Amino acid sequence: MSETLTHPNIHLQQFEGPLDLLYSLITKNDIDIFDIPISEITEMYMDYLNKMKSLDMEIASEFIVMAATLIHIKSRIMLPSKSDMSADAEADPREELVISLLRYKRCKMLAKELRSRNELYRDCVLRLPSTAKEMDVSIIYPPQEFVAEEFEKAVDNVCKRNEVRFADISTKITHILKRDKLSVKERMKSVWLKISGRGKLFFHELFEGKKADKTDKIVSFLAVLELLRNNRIDATQKKPFDVILIEEKGESK
Repeated sequence: MSETLTHPNIHLQQFEGPLDLLYSLITKNDIDIFDIPISEITEMYMDYLNKMKSLDMEIASEFIVMAATLIHIKSRIMLPSKSDMSADAEADPREELVISLLRYKRCKMLAKELRSRNELYRDCVLRLPSTAKEMDVSIIYPPQEFVAEEFEKAVDNVCKRNEVRFADISTKITHILKRDKLSVKERMKSVWLKISGRGKLFFHELFEGKKADKTDKIVSFLAVLELLRNNRIDATQKKPFDVILIEEKGESK
């Protein structure tokens, strides 16, 4: 057994079970719970059982069961098995022990937290809030009088706002339902004819001689994007919101 693993001075009465003893050995010797040196921890555990025998202490059956489990795991690790020769490697025999120790560690931490909360709040007394009736307090509600004139005035104000809001919506509906007759393909042709004839131009020069609306500008921008995607033109913009220079592909910049 490694000399770095020292036996802490503990008596059996301090442990609630074999997992408690095993967890204490792992913690005090700074052993990685996910990589337990099963041979060394088994020797430490058996050493405790031998000390209990020498002190004529009654050994509980669960401690003996845990000792047998550790010896069984140790034998599985040390002795070769048939599965070692096969393609499928056998699972780590320590896995079940590690899971049990992790569960015990979680329960131990929760017990410690509950103990600290009990020490903090055990002298506190909870008192539920009293109702006004229980305190013999009468509640005076403000008068809720219905004023017909004020109600009618409020209704009239709402009606007037709705009249202004929904009046003459026919033009809006016509604008929404208006079919877009502008074609991106047709605009691509016109944009390409202008660029191929001049070599280069700015985006706003596509609308020379006419007043372009918002829809016309959007369709023209989509046409430029399609020509860029088809590798027919180049477009540059030095900074955001600056003019866009469009050039025929292959022209010097």
